[in-house]
Amino acid sequence: MVENYAILPCNGLDKCAGVISRELAIKFCEKGENEMICPVYYRVAEAKYNKIAGEHALFVIDGCQTRCASKLAAEKNLKISRKITVTDEAKKHHIELKNHLRLLENEHTLIELILNGLNNPENLVATTAEEIHYSYDFTYTTFQHGKFLFRVPANQEVYFNENDCWAWVIGNRARIGVTDFVQQNLSDILYFTPPEMGAEIDQFGAVGEIESSKSVFELISPVSGKVITINETLIEKPELINQNPYESGWIAEIGLTDFENDKELLIGFEPYFEILKTKVKEIDG
Repeated sequence: MVENYAILPCNGLDKCAGVISRELAIKFCEKGENEMICPVYYRVAEAKYNKIAGEHALFVIDGCQTRCASKLAAEKNLKISRKITVTDEAKKHHIELKNHLRLLENEHTLIELILNGLNNPENLVATTAEEIHYSYDFTYTTFQHGKFLFRVPANQEVYFNENDCWAWVIGNRARIGVTDFVQQNLSDILYFTPPEMGAEIDQFGAVGEIESSKSVFELISPVSGKVITINETLIEKPELINQNPYESGWIAEIGLTDFENDKELLIGFEPYFEILKTKVKEIDG
């Protein structure tokens, strides 16, 4: 098991998943030179825990989809090197979590399964743009209609579907997001619901949602594969999608499983640019 982690667990001790998160953090601390970050005490001992986080790789253990530990890491501008969500792990191992707060046989079984799985280096994830050692330098072509300016990446590595989602493909992974058409049409984006980490996504399958006061937009993945990175910053700052849906507002990264077939159903810059112009004019009437 990789040593020298700062472990930030969920603080939801009124829920079974939170209790499991705490126990996992304790057991992980016992395996090597790892240190615990207390999510409750963090706010009154920020210097102490910032120092620990700065000296160690950060391992976040969320209890449920509320992701309170991940949100705290985002609030403190910490770079997450590794993360799991207890409820996702329970679902993966077909273990039903009850409402009780005592760790019984099922919970101890899940804890051991998770600890064993953490030996797998595939569970290492990068969750911030700075940790991804790939270059995403967009070259834009613009289209203005009235007071609205639409940008579209013209890079040959970027593919689009007709659901106004894009994928920048590098090697066996793709960063995905929505286009300017989506964010302009939704107006101010208020909420971002990410996909589950590790989820297997089909091409044209749902990969999260974004919501504004006008409507909810279901993100339709241009590619098939496994979710290996989520832009956690959007949970606290969904408005970044409005500011730049290609750079700071990207949604997730997918480990590709069948891109040769996927790309047959995708389009490049030129045809998408024409589709965009048609859609904008149709909305304007």
